[in-house]
Amino acid sequence: GKGRKGLLEDGFICRKPSFPESHAATIVEGRRGIVAAWFGGTKEKNPDCCIWVSRKTKTGWTEPQMVADGVLDETKYACWNPVLTETPKGELQLYYKIGVNVAGWSGHVVTSKDGGKTWSKSRALPEGFLGPIKNKPVWIGKRMICPSSTEDENGWRIHFEISDDEGKHKTIQVIQPTILTHKDGKLQALCRTQNNGSVATTWSEDNGESWSPVTFIDLPNNNSGIDGITLKDGRHLLVYNHYRYIKGKRKERTPINVAISDDGMHWKAAVVLEDSPINQYSYPS
Repeated sequence: GKGRKGLLEDGFICRKPSFPESHAATIVEGRRGIVAAWFGGTKEKNPDCCIWVSRKTKTGWTEPQMVADGVLDETKYACWNPVLTETPKGELQLYYKIGVNVAGWSGHVVTSKDGGKTWSKSRALPEGFLGPIKNKPVWIGKRMICPSSTEDENGWRIHFEISDDEGKHKTIQVIQPTILTHKDGKLQALCRTQNNGSVATTWSEDNGESWSPVTFIDLPNNNSGIDGITLKDGRHLLVYNHYRYIKGKRKERTPINVAISDDGMHWKAAVVLEDSPINQYSYPS
């Protein structure tokens, strides 16, 4: 029409959808064409809100296809805020949320290897990850940087989630850090890991304001607690279960050992505190 210079095309994706309300659209121009997604249902927050996808073809937009229904443990929850992105290898990823409200929602993803024609089953993101909240990630090589945020009793906050494996989010799952202090002023945290079989570590050079990416050290971990301390002479002491647990292996919380290190990375055996096969000796202090 007149006064609309620069506008190439406008139109409806679907004139008679099966749901009365649509919200939070996302669009990606992938190598196989343009794909759009949104959540649709009777009203935002209602459990009938699902994630719908449509592809732009030579003959127009395809009929909306439901790719996520929000069912968790046989209960239907509302779906929220889909975000489409394409990986460097051409896989489409659609991140979205499931929950009764924003404060309690969880992050999920479905993927497509054929430009949005067919989609995988939904996969939950690791605990603590929400994925991109409304707007698309930025890709730098294989690194995906997700603009994310939370809205809860602590207020509104932004944060950024980073994946270095093309969005697979194979993050190191860590809890229960113990902090060592180094002579050069650095802080080091050693952590229990969930299913990697090794103790993990992260470093801070600014008194705990920021921390390095989590990596593994050569001590085994059995998905159980550890505790460490820096001695007066500058060496570090760690009490831990010397047992490497990985998925499929029997879970053990014995023996319990002490190791000593000069640098926090290379550890030497000091003493076995207890190695009884009958009971577990764990969660040291």
